[in-house]
Amino acid sequence: MLRTVTLAAVAAMGLAGTAMAAESETLITDYDFPYEGPFGAFDQMQLQRGLQVYTEVCAACHGLQYVSYRNLHDEGGPGLPEDQVRAYAAQFETFDEDLDDYRPATPADKFPQSALPEAPDLSLMAKSRAGFHGPYGSGLNQLFKGMGGPEYIASLLTGYEEAPACAPEDFPGYYNVAFGAGGYPEQCIDEDGHHMAPGSWIAMPPPLLGDDVVYEDGHPATIEEEAKDVTAFMMWTAEPKMMARKQAGFTGVLFLGLLAVLLYLTNKRIWHRAKYGPRDE
Repeated sequence: MLRTVTLAAVAAMGLAGTAMAAESETLITDYDFPYEGPFGAFDQMQLQRGLQVYTEVCAACHGLQYVSYRNLHDEGGPGLPEDQVRAYAAQFETFDEDLDDYRPATPADKFPQSALPEAPDLSLMAKSRAGFHGPYGSGLNQLFKGMGGPEYIASLLTGYEEAPACAPEDFPGYYNVAFGAGGYPEQCIDEDGHHMAPGSWIAMPPPLLGDDVVYEDGHPATIEEEAKDVTAFMMWTAEPKMMARKQAGFTGVLFLGLLAVLLYLTNKRIWHRAKYGPRDE
C-alpha cells in the first residue's frame, strides 16, 4: 500500500492564523548530481531508485500527468525493460472514455494526475525553482553556480529540524530550514523585523523517514539518499530528453569548430594575393 505522505512542500502556502513577514532566509545545500554540467548524464540506477521512492511515498498524492509510462523504457531514463514497464503501468488505473470506466493502465497511458487538490503535479517541479537563490537571479544562478530546482527540492526534503527555542511549542506546522514562504511565529522575529532563524514552518510532516524504502539494489536508504534519488527522478521527468540535447549540443559545437577552422583557412588563402602578391609558379 502506498503511503499517503506528500511532497506538497514545494508549493505549500503559509499556515492560517500564523504571523507572516517577508520571505525568510533559507538554507539550501548545493548537492552534486551526476547529470550536472555539459558532460553529465543521468545515473540509471539512481533514476530507478527515485522511481521507487516516488511510487512508494509520493504517488498516493502526487501525479506525473505529463509523463507516459512508456518513457520509463527510454534510453537516458530509468531504462526499465518493456515487460517491467507493462507490469509497472498495470499497478495504476486510468479512465477509458470508450469504455466509460476505469481499466488498468498500459505503457501508452500517462501517469495519473494528483489525487489531492492541494498536491501539485511533480512532472515539471524540478524546473519550477530554476535560479531561485543568490545574486544572479533568474536562471543565471543555476547556470553559473549549479543551484536550482533540484537543489531546492532535495534541501527541502532533508531540511526538517527541531524548532528553534524561540518558537512556542504549540506553533502549528513543522520547522524546515529550506522553506521560506510558510508560517513564522512572532516570538522569532526581532525588534527590527528580522527572522531569528532560517526557513519557516510548513504544514506537511516530513515525507521521508530514512530506511522507509528498501532499495532493490541494496543502496543505503538514508533520508539524504532518498531525497537525492527522488529529486533526480523528478529532474528526469522535467527534462526527459536532456541527454539527447547535450549530445546534439556537443555535436553542434564540434561542427561549428570545424567550420570555423575551414573558414579561417579559406579566408587566409583568398587574401594571400592581396597581402603578399601572386605566388611564384
